[in-house]
Amino acid sequence: MLQESYVSIKDDVNYVKKELSGDEKVLENAFKLETLYKKHKVKIWAALVAVILFFAVTAAMDAMHEAKLVKANEAFLTLQTNSEDANALKVLKEENPALFELYSYAKAIKKQDILALESLSKSKNTVISDISKYTVGVLNKKPVDSKLYKEMVLFQEAYLSIGAGDMQTAKDKLEFIDKRSPLGPIASFLRHSTIKEH
Repeated sequence: MLQESYVSIKDDVNYVKKELSGDEKVLENAFKLETLYKKHKVKIWAALVAVILFFAVTAAMDAMHEAKLVKANEAFLTLQTNSEDANALKVLKEENPALFELYSYAKAIKKQDILALESLSKSKNTVISDISKYTVGVLNKKPVDSKLYKEMVLFQEAYLSIGAGDMQTAKDKLEFIDKRSPLGPIASFLRHSTIKEH
């Protein structure tokens, strides 16, 4: 009985030692963390503030961008009903310059306003610039280089060459138009009918 009691006490002591050893490790880790925190406190807080600021600034910028889009859309809708609304034009230009240029292009096309199109051809927006140059060329009946309307330019040059009686140049231009493009069948028809007649 005494021996059983001794074994039981020994087990209890071992258990307590294990518990104390575990508690010591927890305390030791807590002291290490505290030491680490004290040593890098400024860096930790700086990183935390930076993360909070990043999310705050991102949210603010998203909200501002959304507000600009709403204003620009309202101005654009106003211009659909009253194209001469100076305030709506100003808002659209300030809040969404790309949409303003597209609107200006559509308006210039409708009025065939070559001066406005020439102005738009100097745009930093390469799409607006390219289509404006091309349209000026069409209105002036002078082909111009165009990345977006390359085949249209070739077709226009061929058409003007036919009008001038230069069938070989027209044929050469039409050869560059891809047969699979929307202009392919028309170019093929011109090559085989109009040019062969001359």
